[in-house]
Amino acid sequence: MNPAKLTVLATLSASLCLPALAQKTPDQILADPSVRAAMASIQADEPHFIDEEARLTEIASPPFHEQTRAAELKRLFLAAGLQNVRIDATGNVLGDRPGQLLHPHLVIAAHLDTVFPAGTNVHVKRSGSTLSAPGISDDGRGLAALLALIQAMQKNHITTRGSITFVANVGEEGLGDSRGVKALFNTTLKDDIDEFISIDGTDPVEITNGGVGSYRYRVTFTGPGGHSYGAFGLVNPANALGLAVAHIAHIQVPTQFKTTYNVGRIGGGTSVNSIPFEAWFEFDERSPDQASLDAVDAKFKAAVQQGVAEENALHHAGQGTITVKLEVVGNRPPGHTADDAPIVKAVQASVAALHLGTPHLDSSSTDANVPMHLNIPAVTLGGGGVGTGAHALTESFDSTDSYKGVQNLLLTTLLLLQ
Repeated sequence: MNPAKLTVLATLSASLCLPALAQKTPDQILADPSVRAAMASIQADEPHFIDEEARLTEIASPPFHEQTRAAELKRLFLAAGLQNVRIDATGNVLGDRPGQLLHPHLVIAAHLDTVFPAGTNVHVKRSGSTLSAPGISDDGRGLAALLALIQAMQKNHITTRGSITFVANVGEEGLGDSRGVKALFNTTLKDDIDEFISIDGTDPVEITNGGVGSYRYRVTFTGPGGHSYGAFGLVNPANALGLAVAHIAHIQVPTQFKTTYNVGRIGGGTSVNSIPFEAWFEFDERSPDQASLDAVDAKFKAAVQQGVAEENALHHAGQGTITVKLEVVGNRPPGHTADDAPIVKAVQASVAALHLGTPHLDSSSTDANVPMHLNIPAVTLGGGGVGTGAHALTESFDSTDSYKGVQNLLLTTLLLLQ
């Protein structure tokens, strides 16, 4: 028989023999000498991981070009002693830390990509405890916290009943469309993930257990085009676009759940004195509720068709017609992890035990959307410190007490995998 199968069978057999254990409280876990040592080492080692945060931020990782940073994370995973370190077909970096059992299997992830295009100056500037650079918090902090958590567990020989896969994933931002996490759940680790934590943002008391879903489109209007004077009277794609956007601006959104829409980019045409043969815009709509999202989506599509019909109706037959194409460029599903789910209760208990503040549940658009939509318990947690100006060139990170975010990640992990 294949040795790998023998190992799996042996582990499963052992799991059948292990008795169920009484759940420990946070204080009982924190009383363990190895956990106390890990908590102390997290604080002591934080200056090193702040340096790592800066170093990784300076490895440019624009959308769809995360390979260089991914290679560095793979090297760091190997150096930390994780098992089965690999890069999957989508570009995600994975490393395993087996527990006594294969399950529960927890995946802890931080994303490799930033929103900033190639060529952006990502040099990190320091002023006291503050670091400034595009991507320093989102998600430079997440990657640093992930590495700090791994080192604390490895260095202090922390054991867990369940297993962990640490992931540095691609495609969280913008048109990346969560492609990294979608690959984890649909192919790489399909049907093998029991719980999921995304490290994104900074404040550890902010617990994201609601996923704001989004649909994104590129809408392209086409027509015959021609000279602005000689062909005057032809249908005009730019006019159809303008009419459509005007109708979109009057869409009334559902009120039970916060639901939004936005025309974010517009383009097209060849010159000021040419009737364009093409015009386009990009559109984003969001809601934590599927029905509300679909309701706005239907109104948006109707507004687009109305703009096309009105422009065509303004011109005589035989002068061409406007056609339109709607291309889906993003589909991030909404989802929700129940407020009383064990993973949420574990984070709340950890935050309380570490005296970090009052836990706050909220909704956002993160990598946790995908498992939430699949009804797999998931949350997004901050990595510590204070981040400001996310997605701006002036993004900054204050590292004051940032180690507390990593301590929260460790205690939450131990509560889930005991």
